Amino acid sequence: MPALVLDGKTLASQTEAELLGRVERLKAKAGGKTPILATILVGDDPASATYVKMKGNACRRVGMDSLAVELPATTSTAQLLDKIAALNADPDVHGILLQHPVPEQIDERACFDAIALDKDVDGVTCLGFGRMAMGEPAYGCATPQGIMRMLEHYQVAIEGKHAVVVGRSPILGKPMAMMLLQKNATVTICHSRTRELPALVAQADILVGAVGKPEFIRAEWVKPGAVVVDAGYHPGGVGDVELGPLADKVSAYTPVPGGVGPMTINTLIMQSVESAEKSLG
Repeated sequence: MPALVLDGKTLASQTEAELLGRVERLKAKAGGKTPILATILVGDDPASATYVKMKGNACRRVGMDSLAVELPATTSTAQLLDKIAALNADPDVHGILLQHPVPEQIDERACFDAIALDKDVDGVTCLGFGRMAMGEPAYGCATPQGIMRMLEHYQVAIEGKHAVVVGRSPILGKPMAMMLLQKNATVTICHSRTRELPALVAQADILVGAVGKPEFIRAEWVKPGAVVVDAGYHPGGVGDVELGPLADKVSAYTPVPGGVGPMTINTLIMQSVESAEKSLG
């Protein structure tokens, strides 16, 4: 039986239609005020510029505004912190996104953590992570939160399952593991230096590839019937998992592209709308 395709592109499109209605109702209630997501791009990295543009386009599709803040590659940590402080204090800004990565002279973690909790719609602050991990209200990191929304939409059972997350980044692997744990999965966190990685991957009922290396996780490691979530994207349109041979082996999988990626941006926009609703509504 062919595997279920966890189609993030279609789900994101459906959610945008719902968000458009929510934004229109919010505007009517708030005297025409529009939710605004501020995006901060430091430097001229082409990939980062493309991602920021995609996020701005997604804002406009749901009737939101985006405020594009572009800073030179020579920007210092202090200068970036000043800009974040100004956006924190601006009541018309409901969400703040600092595009990763920033130039090497900037203390990225200090700048992430300077974002106000109620505007941390990308879920990148230590405070937001800690609150999420403790089950307290906070916006989840956009990629893992998007994955959780997709699993819920497709009614993938999580409780009691063994989830294996391959990757430990602070904005993907670690929060992914905590979110799955919150839903009562038993979670194993692995990474590129884990010993006996194939044997651990073979135990996964739910496998999340988030290691950042193209097709690092081989199809032969994956057990039949598993649910495979590939959070990677690399040149050539491949992810972190060797997906080709899995279509008839696993029970469900996310395609690359069209799986996790659209849900990341969609979750960022959804959380921005939520922030605006709390502020304006």
